[in-house]
Amino acid sequence: MPIKRRDFLAGSAALAGIAGLSPLGVRPSFAQAAEPSYKPEEGASLRLLRWTPFVKGDEDAWLANTKKFTEATGVEVRIDKESWEDIRPKAAVAANVGSGPDMVMCWFDDAHQYPDKLVDVTELANYLGNKYGGWYDGVKGYASRDDKFIAMPLTAIGNAVCYRDSHMKAAGFSEFPKDTAGFLELCKAMKAKGTPAGFPHGKAVGDGNNYAHWLLWSHGGKMVDESGKVTINSPETLAAINYAKQLYETFIPGTESWLDINNNRAFLAGQVSLTANGVSLYYAAKKDAALAELASDIRTTNFPIGPVGQSVELHQTSSILLFNHSKYPEAAKAYIKFMMEGDQMNAWIEGSSAYCCQPLKAFANNPVWTADPIHAPYAKASETLRPNGYAGPLGYASAGVMADYVLVDMFATAVTGQMTPEDAMAEAERRANRYYRV
Repeated sequence: MPIKRRDFLAGSAALAGIAGLSPLGVRPSFAQAAEPSYKPEEGASLRLLRWTPFVKGDEDAWLANTKKFTEATGVEVRIDKESWEDIRPKAAVAANVGSGPDMVMCWFDDAHQYPDKLVDVTELANYLGNKYGGWYDGVKGYASRDDKFIAMPLTAIGNAVCYRDSHMKAAGFSEFPKDTAGFLELCKAMKAKGTPAGFPHGKAVGDGNNYAHWLLWSHGGKMVDESGKVTINSPETLAAINYAKQLYETFIPGTESWLDINNNRAFLAGQVSLTANGVSLYYAAKKDAALAELASDIRTTNFPIGPVGQSVELHQTSSILLFNHSKYPEAAKAYIKFMMEGDQMNAWIEGSSAYCCQPLKAFANNPVWTADPIHAPYAKASETLRPNGYAGPLGYASAGVMADYVLVDMFATAVTGQMTPEDAMAEAERRANRYYRV
């Protein structure tokens, strides 16, 4: 059965009341594209593959919304989970063999690796964009190609520096440094006090990429120029690597093998007092009574500004892929539409406790963003993110370079002494050209 507007209103009134918002959660735009109607196929059932949540409220809200969809349509939706690192290869296999989940919550510009394997969702994306204040350019770019949406923008997962306030002050700093020079001095001082920092140099999809791109961009380096020419071998990159080497000397040992979970564990175990993470780190501490003192000591801030003179951060992004091998594309589009509408999206954002940032501008007014000062650095992740393919176009090449961890590996091999900075740059240049010359 098709999902009609009255189904949304009747099924979501309770959630809207909880959020303290209007029945639809937001005020729709005056100029709207025609509302599409998707009638699930007879006997339809769906399978969605999503990333393992770091905030339980994210998953709880998503499952609650999914249950509402099933109650409204009769379409069962099976939701499977994989670790962050496993989502990308699982999605690629499904695309290449033409079977598996109907939908996947993918990372960054993964959709650009196999656009011909995906269902065009332009009609639905345009409707949602017109209704809810427009898409943020960053998340839209990851999900669109030319004038078409090859995936549905879902969220930006904000990344921010997380630190122990008392340990920063014990190291002689009354406030967190705003520039990279002061940041290095803080890390040196914290190591001297036995409360070191730690940032991932391993193949961490989120934290490793976020850190590596900040290192590069804050010093004015970039993988490619506007035309897509590889420019990673540059004086700016060399400056970024040399800075990274100095920071690495202040870290806890072993960060070259860290994945996305390791910095969380090290911080919560008291092994490091400064790292970068989503807001999940804060909530993991808050929910553990034994970590009450640590939780009250956590502060968050955006990454320091480097020689480039402006804030430049990557932020994790996720889009929903709908594969053209799905037997039930109408049901899948009905599900995506339902999950992206105001009541469900607001409930999910609030349930995620500032972990998942909205893809549509109208949801920036969700009360979660001002509910706790810790949320502040995460509030504008969708608005401020810079795409990983900067400064060139997103596409097969940018997606391949990130999936192959070219930038992450460049920093890792240099800071650990496996290569000289010059050789690490040259190797990154060689590997990137394998993609950008295709």
